[in-house]
Amino acid sequence: GLNPLFETEHFAIFDKPSGLLVHPVAINNEYTLLDEIKYHFKDDASLVHRIDKETSGLVLVSKNRFSEMILKEKFEERKYKKTYKAIVQGEIKNDIEINTPITNDNGLIKMKMKTDEKGKESSTFIKPIFYNKSKKQTLVEAIPKTGRQHQIRVHLDSIGHRIIGDPLYGLEEKVADKILRQDVTQEERITLSGDKRLLLHAYSLEFEYLDIRY
Repeated sequence: GLNPLFETEHFAIFDKPSGLLVHPVAINNEYTLLDEIKYHFKDDASLVHRIDKETSGLVLVSKNRFSEMILKEKFEERKYKKTYKAIVQGEIKNDIEINTPITNDNGLIKMKMKTDEKGKESSTFIKPIFYNKSKKQTLVEAIPKTGRQHQIRVHLDSIGHRIIGDPLYGLEEKVADKILRQDVTQEERITLSGDKRLLLHAYSLEFEYLDIRY
């Protein structure tokens, strides 16, 4: 039931809701954003990048093989700017640039990442927007300068400001595993993680696109 938020002849942008996978994983019959994309634009359409299942917000989609090549190349060469908004635990008073390498955690949960000096170069710029004194939470803008898995979530947790509702970072692994397996009620999830969903939203996406065929 999703429709493009914006589209041209060559690409479209969807506003993905939290809880929707962008593409199938393993043997999984769950409906995904990719199903919606193929429905709208047929088999040549493709995801240009991904965001996590629980993250909401903008996802760029190519509508043909030509634009897929051009747009994916831009992402590989970092010729774009993605901006996220998140609500985090605690007060962040000043802008922060986090330059800590990220690698696989190798723990109980295979998808989990961690900061490690032996990991891949990773950089995220954090700007505080508003501090809620009663909840002791800060609304922040996050701009990832690199594109590592779970980068914003890992970096914010690494400085003691985990994102509210995160089912994985800032929790004990056994608790995180229960939430990810959906072995808890929604009320338990809220108690354990702070919210029924991850409070991270892909807010804006900037890039330049020129159709060189004309």
